[in-house]
Amino acid sequence: MKQGLGLPVFPGVAIGPAVVYRKAQRTIPVACGDPAVEQKKFDSARETAREQLTALYNKAAQELGEDKAAIIEVQMLMLDDLDYLEAVTAAIQDGAAAAQAALDCGEEFAQVFAALDDEYMKARSADIRDISQRISDILCGNAGFQLPEGSFLLVAEDLGPSETIQLPRDQIMAFVTRQGSSSSHTAILARTLNIPSLVQSDIALEEAEACKVLAVDGFTGKWYADPDEETMAMLLKKKEEAAADREALEVYRGKESVTKSGRKVLLCANIGCPEDAEAAVAADAEGVGLMRSEFLYLGRDTLPTEDELFEAYKKVGEIMGDRPVVIRTLDIGADKQVSYMGLDKEENPALGLRGLRICLTREEIFRPQMRAIYRASAYGNLSVMFPMVASVWELKAAKELCAKVRAELEAEGVPMKEVPIGIMIETPAAAVLAQELAKEAAFFSVGTNDLTQYTLAVDRQNAKLGDFYDPYHPALMALLGHIAKSANEAGIWAGICGELGADPKLTETFLKMGYTELSMAPGRILGTRRLVCESEV
Repeated sequence: MKQGLGLPVFPGVAIGPAVVYRKAQRTIPVACGDPAVEQKKFDSARETAREQLTALYNKAAQELGEDKAAIIEVQMLMLDDLDYLEAVTAAIQDGAAAAQAALDCGEEFAQVFAALDDEYMKARSADIRDISQRISDILCGNAGFQLPEGSFLLVAEDLGPSETIQLPRDQIMAFVTRQGSSSSHTAILARTLNIPSLVQSDIALEEAEACKVLAVDGFTGKWYADPDEETMAMLLKKKEEAAADREALEVYRGKESVTKSGRKVLLCANIGCPEDAEAAVAADAEGVGLMRSEFLYLGRDTLPTEDELFEAYKKVGEIMGDRPVVIRTLDIGADKQVSYMGLDKEENPALGLRGLRICLTREEIFRPQMRAIYRASAYGNLSVMFPMVASVWELKAAKELCAKVRAELEAEGVPMKEVPIGIMIETPAAAVLAQELAKEAAFFSVGTNDLTQYTLAVDRQNAKLGDFYDPYHPALMALLGHIAKSANEAGIWAGICGELGADPKLTETFLKMGYTELSMAPGRILGTRRLVCESEV
């Protein structure tokens, strides 16, 4: 048995096989010197790609419908594009390796399509890159991340947002990463899925690959490779006790979140997609306090269309029914990057073009999202909030854009409901200006992760600064008190949607400050309701 430590981000015990996720390492082989041989390699890889895409198409058509699978059919047609094939052959004849020729010609054609005025043709540039990358990967011997059948514990060096969003959530029993932080997206996803997970662990990827059974103790932060009988018995007992504790919380299901003095608090869920909304309902959430719209933009090669966004928001609204849903507009930037937006590389992305700043400077991104939200409002109880607000003028400018979008939709005869407009308070500037912002906002929702980061000047993604990232810092508590006081005086509601929303050490504090909404991972709802119902506040 081998064992080690990590930073636990969600309690519980997981025991099962380990699967190691490694980022693809691509080495382009050199040309063999014989163009005929290289051409034969390319033709063979093209047929392999056709087989892979055919399997993907059949799976997508069965699970999502033929209309959603059509994008794969487009890529299959591109395998027979004569212009592309002739360009690859010419490059091979000039001495290029088949894998390099596939990549170079794909990029050349993709850039041509990207420069066209027609939006449909522009979108095909991503398809060309994808199919040429697939062929190159096959030629490089890179089969990609192969998933086993059944459930497993996922071990990785680290996982980015675009990677976590594509993972098969129903198969993962736990995350174990060597990097990351308690507020990283791996940790956030772990809490959403209610699975015990560790970050900053000292496990070697080779150790995880070699073991038959991996166990994670999300209470202590310990991991065990091939645990002995005594350790296994201890872990199984812990697992049974945790299950009993969850069962005990069921008495609070269906109850209102009301303190002993009669104060009502709304306990909501943080979600990233429509599937998470189903988990929120199953967890007895009283609404959605934060829908992270950026998860609809990650893990893809092009911007989602207005209709795609509309369908996602509509589905969430329908799933939640009369319960409130707060949608955060796109918060790409900082640690959440997408290459297709063409954002410049920044020295300090956490302080760069992100959140509402992108929406105010890239109206072609902001407008489709707001149109989708307003259209979806007819199917649920939707509100919208803007991230990374630092000045009153930013909020006013965003509201003006929203008014224009709404007027356009009204002129088109599109049915809509009222959509209250609030803001996330996650910059010290917004916290200090809370009294002024309360005159323009319908509500406040505090993003404690970033507010802590910016207040303390501590990068929350930097594991080496863990001792300096203090969510209980008196300066942060002072700002939180001021925010709630400003909201109450202005007659608007204030909530917490950062990780502190589910911190049992702060539930009583937030109630005393005057917060009336707490939003968290679905698995924390019933436990927090117990604290609220037992509170004397």
